[in-house]
Amino acid sequence: MNLTPDEIDRHRRHILLKEIGGPGVQKLRRASVSVIGAGALGGPCALYLAAAGVGRIEIWDDDHVERSNLQRQIQFGAADTGAAKAERLAARLKEIDPALTISAIPRRFQPGDAPAGEILIDATDNFPARFALNRFAHINHRLLVSGAASGWTGQVGVFASGVHNGAPCYQCWVPEMPPAAEACDEVGVAGPVTGITGSAMALETIKLITGAGEALVGRILLIDGLAGAYRTLHLRRDPECPLCNA
Repeated sequence: MNLTPDEIDRHRRHILLKEIGGPGVQKLRRASVSVIGAGALGGPCALYLAAAGVGRIEIWDDDHVERSNLQRQIQFGAADTGAAKAERLAARLKEIDPALTISAIPRRFQPGDAPAGEILIDATDNFPARFALNRFAHINHRLLVSGAASGWTGQVGVFASGVHNGAPCYQCWVPEMPPAAEACDEVGVAGPVTGITGSAMALETIKLITGAGEALVGRILLIDGLAGAYRTLHLRRDPECPLCNA
């Protein structure tokens, strides 16, 4: 596919990057991504993916916008209160680039569901959904970009157990649901930390699509907002993982 003059003008800053260039922008236009969760992580991630020209973006979320979301979910405004998050975010992405194909699925992802994206974005806030999405990604040979944020910290990883031999899955990192797992509405979260985390998820997705740089496959990026520090952990496939080594 050739880029139109509008696309060349719109994506000029990416075209100037030798790691992306015109071919990379074309790959982005052909790509399809499913974002599971339209909140504090999924929102910033989806905004950057739409701005980068990812051709097909699917948004999953069953929640509605509440006033308390506005502290961190910058894709929404006060006028969106009460609206379905998936539908409002989809409309926002179309405002960024009307040429994109955007789908809103206003329901919660559950085992048995089948997101259409070649790359899956785990922007959920609960472990059952994370485990189910990880299983779907592994069985269906999809790349999974996963993020989480709580308090002043965030983390991002790319799980490719169904795509690359020897790559770990999410369950190698979190073998089972933590006994004291809490959602951000129970422990609080600094708004900008979710933006940093969601942006990092978008960056990893863009790298995976274009082949630029080295994606976080088998690594976890840890973000410490209070200390202003970032570090990376290397993750190996767990030989006792009940999913990818079953």
